Amino acid sequence: MTNQAMLSSAGNRELSWDGCVNARHLGGLGRARPGALVRMEAPTRLTEDGWAAAWAYGVRTVVDLRDPGEVRSAPDGAPRPAGITTVPVPQDPVGTPFYEHWSKIDSLASPLYFPAMLAEYPLRVIAAVRAIATAAPGCVLFHCAGGKDRTGLLALVLLTLAGAAPEEIIADYLLSYERMKHRYDELGVPDQLTAVTELLASHGTTIEASLTASIESVAMPGYLLRNGLTDTELAALHARLTTENPAPETQEQR
Repeated sequence: MTNQAMLSSAGNRELSWDGCVNARHLGGLGRARPGALVRMEAPTRLTEDGWAAAWAYGVRTVVDLRDPGEVRSAPDGAPRPAGITTVPVPQDPVGTPFYEHWSKIDSLASPLYFPAMLAEYPLRVIAAVRAIATAAPGCVLFHCAGGKDRTGLLALVLLTLAGAAPEEIIADYLLSYERMKHRYDELGVPDQLTAVTELLASHGTTIEASLTASIESVAMPGYLLRNGLTDTELAALHARLTTENPAPETQEQR
């Protein structure tokens, strides 16, 4: 299937909640179960009707991947339903040499840094995975600021576990450029797909190649188990994420 066909198919997962533009569930990609997980941009523009729609969809936990400073500078525009639990799990290792290094290269806003993040800061990734695995019953919504890169990296890990094809994961990642374009246009930000494509070309690679390298670096479920996810948490994650129980993993997979 071509990337364009994948994009068309993935578009059917879109959620139209008032105030957001980049919300979609992961269902139908690999064995991912519809209604279990939703990815989106920061819900700062969700209206009361938007939050009501999220609640009606089943959202009971929000996993926030932003740095605390980002959260303080971008408060919600409408109150969240009282029954929704918010779990902060910052992904960017702010204040570290890693963060300074990648800020100069791509501002941690492209998949170029994904393989390094997965290799050097797996515990942050695992913390986000654990927050999803151990969340209360109901749909889990996870987001960063634009719902593209930190959200995209976590979606890549989850979808790889769910057995999604690389082409599906890549197409899902690319959707965020399309969905967020008019938001960036409002801010006078240059077209992000063009900018990131040109950035990666200057480093001798592409969006697709960077994402493929990341997918290949997280052989499942070994990546999760080696980096601290427990067997119990993995079973809970499978139960939440997928439509079927996996076969027992071999020693090699661990």
